Amino acid sequence: MASGFGLRGGPNRCYAVYMDFSECMSKTDDPKKCNDFREDYLECLHHRKEYLKLNTLFKEVARQERGEGADDHQGGGH
Repeated sequence: MASGFGLRGGPNRCYAVYMDFSECMSKTDDPKKCNDFREDYLECLHHRKEYLKLNTLFKEVARQERGEGADDHQGGGH
């Protein structure tokens, strides 16, 4: 976290989430206990899980628009 300030001078969008993570890290001997806070902070910064869900949704909508059924298998598997 560089400064904690956003573009308009107030706290940035992830500052509160970072502070929760930072507080957890300062109070524990085992950093693994703060993994949930860490994941929340990284998601706030990068939106990876959100983008993954959106991409999955868009691919499914496109597949349905092409008329492919859920039972259409292409290739191996069981």
